[in-house]
Amino acid sequence: MSAKVRKVAGREEMGTNYAFAPHDDDAIIKHRLLTRTTTTRGEPPLKKLNKKFITFVFEVEKDLDNYNECEKLYKNFLQEMATFELPLIKSKAVVDANIREKESFNELQEEIHGQILQAQADIEDLKTQLEESKIERQHKEECEAIRKLIALQPPRYETQQTISNLEKEIAALEAENAAGVRLVDLRKKQFSLLLHVVDELQNTVEEEQKSLMDELRSMVEEQKNSIEEASGRGGSEAMSVD
Repeated sequence: MSAKVRKVAGREEMGTNYAFAPHDDDAIIKHRLLTRTTTTRGEPPLKKLNKKFITFVFEVEKDLDNYNECEKLYKNFLQEMATFELPLIKSKAVVDANIREKESFNELQEEIHGQILQAQADIEDLKTQLEESKIERQHKEECEAIRKLIALQPPRYETQQTISNLEKEIAALEAENAAGVRLVDLRKKQFSLLLHVVDELQNTVEEEQKSLMDELRSMVEEQKNSIEEASGRGGSEAMSVD
């Protein structure tokens, strides 16, 4: 258990200690692909091929009778070239496969993007349908509430009968009101006539009282004059007796 932990910890420590910076990885990979140096051990293939070619050229340029040696170096150079070419062919196949994979990925990405757009459009349509369904459901609930209110009301013939009875009562009340208005008008006229008669009667009484007072005054004046005349006659007779 502890050994495994130490092993994992050692891997983590190795993972955290980079020999190169992360941004240099692309340049290193590109250089290794060009030079076919996939490992840090041994001589690079391109350098080995270059050495064999130079060795072959130097041997050919010699004036010695070294045909067998040149043929041997030539075969070694061709063998090294074939060895160097085989990874290039494999790399080209890998690059072509990566290009096809990338194109397939781009097509898949475009297809997924189209599906996402279609899904977003479908979501918007579903939202619209949901809002319409909510409005329709609200209308149905309102209609149901109105239907229940209508069901609570009495039948139409009863309502019509009630309306007819109310119209008759209204007509009777209007007729009674018209009769009351006519009666009030008649009473107003009679009251006006009564007031007029009372006014004339009051005027007549005032005139009679005035005439009666005048008569009383005239009678008092006459009595007074008669008394004065009588008293004047008695004094003269008394004087004559004396």
